[in-house]
Amino acid sequence: MTTGYVYHEIFGWHDTGTVAGLMPASPITGLQPWQHFENAETKRRLHELIVVSGLIDSLTRIKPRPATETEILRIHDAEYVDHIKRESELPKGGSSGGSPFGHGGYQIACLAVGGVIEAVTQVMAGRVDNSYALVRPPGHHAIRTQGMGFCLFSNLAIAAKHAKVELGVERIAVVDWDVHHGNGTQQAFYGDPSVLTISLHQDNLFPPNSGRVAERGEGAGYGYDINVPLPPGTGDGGYFYAMDQVVVPAVRRFRHEIILVASGFDASAMDPLGRQMVTSDGYRSFTRRLMDLADEVCGGRIAMSHEGGYSPEYVPFCGLATIEALAGIPAFTDPFLPIVSDFAGQDLQPAQRALVDRVAELVPDVGGPGA
Repeated sequence: MTTGYVYHEIFGWHDTGTVAGLMPASPITGLQPWQHFENAETKRRLHELIVVSGLIDSLTRIKPRPATETEILRIHDAEYVDHIKRESELPKGGSSGGSPFGHGGYQIACLAVGGVIEAVTQVMAGRVDNSYALVRPPGHHAIRTQGMGFCLFSNLAIAAKHAKVELGVERIAVVDWDVHHGNGTQQAFYGDPSVLTISLHQDNLFPPNSGRVAERGEGAGYGYDINVPLPPGTGDGGYFYAMDQVVVPAVRRFRHEIILVASGFDASAMDPLGRQMVTSDGYRSFTRRLMDLADEVCGGRIAMSHEGGYSPEYVPFCGLATIEALAGIPAFTDPFLPIVSDFAGQDLQPAQRALVDRVAELVPDVGGPGA
């Protein structure tokens, strides 16, 4: 396998500020200065682990380039883009929808979008078999008119739109395994039957009251949006069941030309913002399931875009396992695996099975050739 890899050190310069997790630091409220949950460490440490493990030598580096305003406006309103540009010029930057950014944040966000576009483009051109874009800021929560959930621009949605408009791709399957609902990607294609969106996420975590089973698309796109809101505490077993009963059959039925993955590692067993228990082996298995499906249907074409994940200790091993699977090359063994694999609840539980079985009943509504 030839795996493309996007990373640039400037992604670590995206400045989310000196805060206490999410809140402004203040001696009045007792919030000691610290750092934002969405800081550079998880992604920087993942990249460095890729280098130290030697896996970097087997990857094909893809140089990111800034997305154009025309490309971004295919998903976002001009007024919102102008807002980010203006506040990015302020000495301390600005924010949108709870997504802070520092001076020059617009330029970094454009490079993140462009990095994902390039990763998708290289896969579709056959220059690499698959790709992973380790970009920052993340994107899958950003909606048409504002940022949200640490995201500024909807990286993967913009790349999908680029593939349709510029590369002639007619059918795209998007799989989102971030612990939070991919509401921005869902909004972008809610009425579009040419893009199948599937989100595996923790039930009612973020955004509140988003990602319900009943959210299935609208108009011509009805049935092409699938949400799997898994109960808190779902581990590898529950996620495997969801992949096998919902994701794989739905994507196979759709007959896609490429699979795009919103790859968040905040469903991992050590994440501070999620309550799921997925292991690095879990992510490796998710990736292999999608690779087998892509080999069967679309010539192996997969492009992944990094989203959330807030454990600086564990995200690097989850990301490494994913990229190892894409490249077909083992690197480091996860030293945390013996611990997290023994956490109670890794096996499929009755409540998890019931939820997945309910969603699986909707898979026949996914249309496509041969359906």
